Amino acid sequence: MKSYLSLIAALSFAVAGVAHAHAHLEKSQPASNSTVSVLPKNVVLEFNEAVQVTALTLQMGDGAAQDLGPLPKTPAKEVTVPMPTVAAGSYIIKWRALGDDNHVMSGKVLFKVGPGDSAAKKTQ
Repeated sequence: MKSYLSLIAALSFAVAGVAHAHAHLEKSQPASNSTVSVLPKNVVLEFNEAVQVTALTLQMGDGAAQDLGPLPKTPAKEVTVPMPTVAAGSYIIKWRALGDDNHVMSGKVLFKVGPGDSAAKKTQ
């Protein structure tokens, strides 16, 4: 009887752990807290599971946010959208997404574009 109760308790904790596991951003391009001398051609967000990205913006410092897109119409683990050409400076990419469990999550990717005319160039 004691081992039966231990098994039920262990399964309860396992199920609770799975229920609280939400999607999260694993990697981005540009990488968070990075400085790039050459602007990437695309913004790439990689999640641990498929999500539906519902908002994606780029903001320089305290300036106005610019919508990025087009956003994918179906859930995906990797989201790629074109990166606009920007000047040297500090930027924030803000995203919002909906997971399969209907949990809404959001986050930021902060990065800097190095000085000089390299900011106008893009990598392939």
